[in-house]
Amino acid sequence: MQTKSIFLVAIVLLLSAWSNATTVFGKDKSTMNKEDIKTIVASLQQNSAADQHQRIEKGVNQAAALWQADDGSMEDFAAFCMEYNAKNAAERKAIFERMQENFELLWGSYNKMSVGLKIPLHVDEGEILPIDRIFGGYSPGAHLSADFFANKLAFITILNFPHFSLSEKTVLSDKWSRLEWAYARMGDIFTSRIPAELIQNYAQLSTDADAYISDYNIYMGNLRNDKNKSLFPDDLKLITHWGLRDELKSQYANKDGLEKQAIIYEVMKRIISQEIPLEVINNNEYLWNPSTNSLVKDGATMRYTFEPNTRYQHLLNLHEALKAIDKFSPNAPSYIQRQFDESMEIPVDDVEDLFIELLSSPVLKDIAKIIETRMGRKLQPWDIWYDGFKTRSSLDMDKIDAVLEAKYPDKTAFEADLPHILIKLGFPEDTAFLLASRITVDPSRGAGHAWGAAMKGDKARLRTRIGADGMDYKGYNIAIHEFGHNVEQTISLYDIDYYMLNGVPNTSFTEALAFAFQARDLELIDMEVENKEAAYLAALDQMWSNYEIMGVSLVDIKVWKWLYANPGADAEGLKLAVNGIAKEVWNTYFAKVFGIKDSPILAVYSHMIDNPLYLSAYPIGQLIEFQFGTYINDKDFADEVYRAFKQGRVIPQRWMIGAVGEPISVKPMIDAATEAVKAMQ
Repeated sequence: MQTKSIFLVAIVLLLSAWSNATTVFGKDKSTMNKEDIKTIVASLQQNSAADQHQRIEKGVNQAAALWQADDGSMEDFAAFCMEYNAKNAAERKAIFERMQENFELLWGSYNKMSVGLKIPLHVDEGEILPIDRIFGGYSPGAHLSADFFANKLAFITILNFPHFSLSEKTVLSDKWSRLEWAYARMGDIFTSRIPAELIQNYAQLSTDADAYISDYNIYMGNLRNDKNKSLFPDDLKLITHWGLRDELKSQYANKDGLEKQAIIYEVMKRIISQEIPLEVINNNEYLWNPSTNSLVKDGATMRYTFEPNTRYQHLLNLHEALKAIDKFSPNAPSYIQRQFDESMEIPVDDVEDLFIELLSSPVLKDIAKIIETRMGRKLQPWDIWYDGFKTRSSLDMDKIDAVLEAKYPDKTAFEADLPHILIKLGFPEDTAFLLASRITVDPSRGAGHAWGAAMKGDKARLRTRIGADGMDYKGYNIAIHEFGHNVEQTISLYDIDYYMLNGVPNTSFTEALAFAFQARDLELIDMEVENKEAAYLAALDQMWSNYEIMGVSLVDIKVWKWLYANPGADAEGLKLAVNGIAKEVWNTYFAKVFGIKDSPILAVYSHMIDNPLYLSAYPIGQLIEFQFGTYINDKDFADEVYRAFKQGRVIPQRWMIGAVGEPISVKPMIDAATEAVKAMQ
């Protein structure tokens, strides 16, 4: 769940030059008028087959809307349309096939270059040099859009493969063939003209934010409680927030875990409020009591400096970079609209409605009571991450760590085992080895992520943390999640009928398969506990997990709405707003369940800082995984994975209907949790 998948780390940076918004430039920049366009359309239709007439009208109008004075006169535009318009279906298909072949070469090469340039930043192999951040921030494809408008290839694409809005795709989705869907996705490429310097600026700022998060570690052995006692191993270093959260979750199985959880919570609050001493970030020279915020070195209390709102400055920088692009996307003039209406292809209001429906469910209070009974205490804010419904919560994690460290002493051992993991999941041996041969494993500087290939012949990358003693459970759990991403990325590239349909509708769908893999992690090492209540426990776990991440995602959405409503805000103002919004969401949907008000914990997620509005992909992914997992429960796992993910990048609701026969909904999860509560009672 903690991955930063390919869809934001790489492909979005490469394709951000053409956000899916139809840009209509002002009349002063256009050489066209309505009568000119009508004349051109009529002339093309007269010389083309009847089945091309509707497409011609749409394509000419969209191309004209993007044609500027520098591109040529009205006569130049008319001559261009006459020369490059496909006169019949055969000509159009020939253009399509050549274009998709070339786009695969271009995007795949750009992606491969971007992966290589970021290796020093992402892979734990040697020192990061100052120049590495500059190389890593370079976006190889940043100028492609401008170049293709200049050489007219963008206009050829628009003319022959016009863009369809989400509402049009929704209406037409049942009628389109696979080829027509591929044509529509080609029509999504060139729909705006964003200056390359704005794309490059965002790429650099995104890399900077990612580096900030990746290097944000806390030395847990240096933490001290109010009795000046250390609670954690001296060599334990955890990245925020993922490492802190996962350590907190692991403590549910330990008798003395409550005190450790409480001190981790104090660390998180200091990070959110930016009252964390700058001296304890990625530094083991000081002893720190996060409760009193006192710092000690060599037995002496030290003065320190708060982190100077760096966390929120990175978020503000990304907002300003994306806001600069808004004016080039007038049909979706905010990043919120582009991210939901066009990237996710689910409107933000629909997403919020789904989240609020689940967050408001009465069954959550019943689940809370069950958790309190199982823990023997009242809920605390960090119990949003309660892990006790998983069978692993009753296992000896030290034993599991020992097994994994022996099994996977380094990345080579884990990579060699990938085909056997797939075989254990039900994939045929030849398929398993073929899939695994297209994936490579790297030791990660951060918590871990998956980065897919963008052309056949290249490999997907799986990054996970592997310690000096081998892979522990935290690294393994993340690695299995990322492996799910890699399998999706590989199937939806190599096994798709048209390259333009490669991938999934949005990042939630790749998260769905990653979650499905992750849920089977202990099963893969023969350590899953058999439990007759397992199905009920899983339903409660899914509901509680979504409760947490939907709350976090609502905070993320509300923060971005605040940013747009408050132009000119500084990092201090943003910090106060984020803390206020987190408490507001908590008080609305969590306080009545937890019996505690004003917790800021929902603002701790690192993705909020380095991956703008990505968080909603997780809960949507969990909903999809739950529906998909329930549907295939009595079916062959590998066969169903192939069947569903070979659909490629159609719109989300069309994909879901094809996969499970119904659209995305929270109702199945709520119903399953309600049934589980009754059974547990």
